[in-house]
Amino acid sequence: MIKRIRRFDWTMFGTILALLFLSFLFIFSAGYQNGDTTLSGKALRQVVWASIGLGCYSAATAFDYRKFKELHWWTYAATLAGLVLVFLFPEKNNAHRWIPMPGFDLQPSEFAKLGVVFTLAGVLSDPATDTDDVGAFFKAFALMAVPFFLIVIEPDLGTSMVLIPVTLAMLFCSGTPVKPIVLLIVIGLLGLITLGVWLRFFPDTCPFLTDYQKSRVLVYLNVSQDPLGAGWNKLQSQIAVGSGGLLGKGYLKGTQNILGFLPRTVAPTDFIYSVVAEETGFAGGGLLLVLYTTITVRCMRAAVLAQDLFGRLLAAGIGVLLFTHVFINIAMTIGLMPITGLPLPLMSYGGSFMVTTMGALGLVQSVYIRRRTV
Repeated sequence: MIKRIRRFDWTMFGTILALLFLSFLFIFSAGYQNGDTTLSGKALRQVVWASIGLGCYSAATAFDYRKFKELHWWTYAATLAGLVLVFLFPEKNNAHRWIPMPGFDLQPSEFAKLGVVFTLAGVLSDPATDTDDVGAFFKAFALMAVPFFLIVIEPDLGTSMVLIPVTLAMLFCSGTPVKPIVLLIVIGLLGLITLGVWLRFFPDTCPFLTDYQKSRVLVYLNVSQDPLGAGWNKLQSQIAVGSGGLLGKGYLKGTQNILGFLPRTVAPTDFIYSVVAEETGFAGGGLLLVLYTTITVRCMRAAVLAQDLFGRLLAAGIGVLLFTHVFINIAMTIGLMPITGLPLPLMSYGGSFMVTTMGALGLVQSVYIRRRTV
């Protein structure tokens, strides 16, 4: 026990605690109004979810991650079952994303991302899989494609897109030939450019996206197209971030946030970074980036020092998953990418994502504690 404590990654754990504390502060700020210092329901619920998350983190850290390797097919089956189950319940906000539970809604797509990481780590580390052969590439993408499709039709295009860079990164770490990976990246970029041009000039003829997804892309290409409708959140977010300046307007003093220009329905979730940037400025936003960079680097360090391929892929996959979330969310809030609805890890309000993120980071800690000696 003492040996494991000595091998514990205290830097990662301290960074996680710092982000959880900031999450509470700014979710409270996102619900603050008229000088009322009473704790908002969302701030209190976030404390509950963070506490549950810390319990999951502790359990995952204590558990030997290598035992999960034998369960990766069961994990994959449970992932698909959860994604199918959402279609048995009524729509909420025009989407089948949640399973109603007593007191909260469960979002299987959040757990599915971790399920895909488990599955790919198990398959690619299996001695029966020849990662030097291009067949491993197609096998991995076939396994990813099923949950990808199920999430797309919920619809939740943003969450599904996260699975692609995670799969590519895990293939690279497993030793799969680089050529098909690079080729797919090039094809993907060309496809995105083609889709953007198509939507820009012929939006009504695109059958792949729903109307609200089309509007988000069109607003990204030209925010003045609908500044009071689909473009409102994007425009107000950019104003919030830009008006923060170097040091911000002060805690609980962000006008875009407090006055409700940045809608209270999205401020504590998808746009929590905008709240932080408005109130703490470039300095506070930069601090968040430093904290997330620290966690990503510690995940990659755990991957490099892992004693087996399964541990390496698990830590690398989780690290890339979190980095992708951070990159897309922040790029979205400052207008560099279309609005996707991806939350900011450990900061955005929400139970399912908080619990899965903390559990995932606990597994990285498990890999690190059981690392090889160098």
